[in-house]
Amino acid sequence: MSDCLFCQIIQGEIPAFKVYENDAVIAFLDIQPVNAGHTLVVPKAHYENCAQTPDDAMAAVISAAKEVAVAALRATGATAYNIGINCGAAAGQVIMHTHVHVMPRFEGDGLVHWPKREVTKEEMGIIAQKMRDNV
Repeated sequence: MSDCLFCQIIQGEIPAFKVYENDAVIAFLDIQPVNAGHTLVVPKAHYENCAQTPDDAMAAVISAAKEVAVAALRATGATAYNIGINCGAAAGQVIMHTHVHVMPRFEGDGLVHWPKREVTKEEMGIIAQKMRDNV
């Protein structure tokens, strides 16, 4: 897609700090990282989000993310990492092209986890049934 930033990076129209590439996937450093080594792993084919990405393409992205995460740990000296996927605008997805964030983590880096919500067992039972009905 000509207006997709990630497609333009894949096509070489926009420069990026590439760290990994194969036939299906490209990975490059995020320009607004949470920590040094924060990398985006992207399928070369355009899919809007992970829900629309075929299983084989998603598997290639996750496999590459695993390799990138190990490389990021070694390159940065980080002791851990998060892998994140924002699927849709309400979840924080800004570029509508499937991508996985690999975020190296350091003790005391200030990045916090999402808040927890109180949910009753009754609510959990209802939503679990609705989800089973829709799988």
